[in-house]
Amino acid sequence: MRRWRGRRPGSCGKLIDMSDPARKLLHEALALSENERLELASDLIASVDGPADAGWDAAWLAELDERVEIAREAGHTGADWVDVRARILGRLGRT
Repeated sequence: MRRWRGRRPGSCGKLIDMSDPARKLLHEALALSENERLELASDLIASVDGPADAGWDAAWLAELDERVEIAREAGHTGADWVDVRARILGRLGRT
């Protein structure tokens, strides 16, 4: 059974029973750029997530289109991703 070590501000939770090679790999991965870490994390999750559900992409695109249409009909114009991301990171204390 895997147990997670608690989170400290500015740190990430770690598996207690992580092997030495895995710890070394994690240390090296944390030195990557944010975009590289995100891509690596996505690939790692996909490697254990199993095959993609048939129609998943199409269903989510249809859902997003519907949400955009509802927002537009309500008169919402949205915000730039740069501004939204900055607000989110600010709330998380990661400015």
